[in-house]
Amino acid sequence: MNQPRREAAVRQILEGPTSQVPPELYADVLRRGGRMLRRRRTARRLMWLLLLAATVAFVVWALMVQPWVEPPSTTTPPLTDW
Repeated sequence: MNQPRREAAVRQILEGPTSQVPPELYADVLRRGGRMLRRRRTARRLMWLLLLAATVAFVVWALMVQPWVEPPSTTTPPLTDW
């Protein structure tokens, strides 16, 4: 069966006068949907936490290393006024 015929068959079952969907399916769908939403929410919170931790780590590193400051010179200028 190809995709359009499958979709038409499902629509016919769902829109028919008698429901051929088992009544316990509703509770199962609610349970699975709730689980899916909890997983997505948890994953989203973990990603925000990871982003926050990376931002804090970068700010601490930048404050310690100060990459915007020019490093001190490793050579001394020649002494000419002696």
